[in-house]
Order: sequence, then C-alpha cells, then structure tokens
Amino acid sequence: MEGAETKTTESRLLSLVIRLGINAAALWLAAEWVRGFEIEGWQSLVATATIFGVVNAMIKPVAQLLGCPLTCLTLGLFVLMINAAMLALTVWIAGWFDLDVEIDGFWAALFGALLVSFVSAVLSAFVGRPLKRALR
Repeated sequence: MEGAETKTTESRLLSLVIRLGINAAALWLAAEWVRGFEIEGWQSLVATATIFGVVNAMIKPVAQLLGCPLTCLTLGLFVLMINAAMLALTVWIAGWFDLDVEIDGFWAALFGALLVSFVSAVLSAFVGRPLKRALR
C-alpha cells in the first residue's frame, strides 16, 4: 500500500513542477511579446509563476463564480476581464515581495492574460496530458 501512496505523491509533485514550468514559460513569452508587461530575471519569473499559480488556484474560481452572471451576459467575454485581473493581481502581489515585475495598464494586462492563457493551453496539451498518461 505504501508504494501506491508514494507513486501518487511523486506524480502530484511532478504535476505541480510541470504546471509551474508551463506558467513560467507562458509568463516569459508574455513578457517578451506584450509591450507594457515586464519580468526581469529568472528568479522573478519563477516566483511570479508560483504566485500566478496560487492566485489561479485560490482566487480565480471565486472571481469566476461571482462573475458568472456577467460572463453569461457577455457570452463569455467577461472571462477575459477575469484573466486580466488575475494577472494584474499577480503583479501586485509580486510587488510585495520586491520582484522585478511590472504591468502598465489594462491593455497590457488583457493582452498578457490572453497570451498566457493561450500558451498555457497549448503547452498543457502537448506536455501535461501525455505525461499524465505515462504516469498511470
């Protein structure tokens, strides 16, 4: 029984590390391509990716639940605002830790969130799913 428990713990840890890597890659690309969104240094990138993961796991579901009526009224477009708000919140929290992360306004947050969402979805499809199948 211990072997199965250890394997489950290892697969969860590996999944967490992969998710962190996907977030870091998506944030790095957004910082490179979106004018007004900057992350300086790999330490800031990894820490910001960690904060972003926590924000998306803890706060985003509540925001989506509260924003559900607006999401329905806008035929799903309000989700883009929630994603931009989560990115802006991540940058704000990163500022508490003196990380070199900046975002200049709504449009940078919106385009950054769009790019992060797209890159995360693509990388998750190519990396996450095959890895989950291999770990079974």
